[in-house]
Amino acid sequence: MENAHLWRALCRNLLLSIAMFTVIFGLLWVAEQFIFAPGTLLKWTDAAWCVGIPASVIGVAYILTIRDPQNYTGFFAGIVMSALLGVQFTLQKSYDSTFLYFFVFIPFQMMSIYKWSRKKDDGGASFEPKFLDIPRFWLSIFIGLAVIAGDYFIQTVVFQHNGFGDNIIVKLCNGLMISSSFLANYWLIYRKNDSWLYWFIYSVAGIVLFIYLGNIFSLVLFCFFLVINSMAGIAWIKNTKPEYYFWAAPILGKKK
Repeated sequence: MENAHLWRALCRNLLLSIAMFTVIFGLLWVAEQFIFAPGTLLKWTDAAWCVGIPASVIGVAYILTIRDPQNYTGFFAGIVMSALLGVQFTLQKSYDSTFLYFFVFIPFQMMSIYKWSRKKDDGGASFEPKFLDIPRFWLSIFIGLAVIAGDYFIQTVVFQHNGFGDNIIVKLCNGLMISSSFLANYWLIYRKNDSWLYWFIYSVAGIVLFIYLGNIFSLVLFCFFLVINSMAGIAWIKNTKPEYYFWAAPILGKKK
């Protein structure tokens, strides 16, 4: 009973997400009737696309829920979302993303449930939103760049079997999305505000990718994600004490 209000918040956010996507799909259906050819935006015959719909709906409920840095129930939705996205990427033969969602992101979210459900961190201090300290901030950026480089190599040599100069924008955006989502999921475990910086990068990289590919549905979806992720990040910053701003203190105009 103690956490019943947290579960109720998750249910409310799921209903809100369903309502928002109902509006989005309604607008896209109207756009197909009057602007685009049928099947251009809503690809109901594509199995991977259809799996991505509940993944997106549940994913938005997940973000809306963990916008409250005390509500760990959102990660249960995150686990379902990750499983559905793993299936989607398997259908799309994007096996690097399949591996990440099943064997990295789901364990990360399980760890988040364990950490967030406790009242204190491992040192006994209050477990609340913080920015990374400066050394870990730069280490995180270094790891992110290494993941992008590694993914670029794997896409070129293992999956696409083409030259390193081919499909540069697609490969870089894919690598950036994998790298940023990896770091975002990891730092969420420890309630670091940097998670939302990486979710912001993930959304922007997706927007660039789908503009380049001309995928209007995914472009609309990632613009939607950008707004949701930005709102969640702002909510977390408002819940962060100035002494926990660390590397962000000069940007936010606060002293450590």
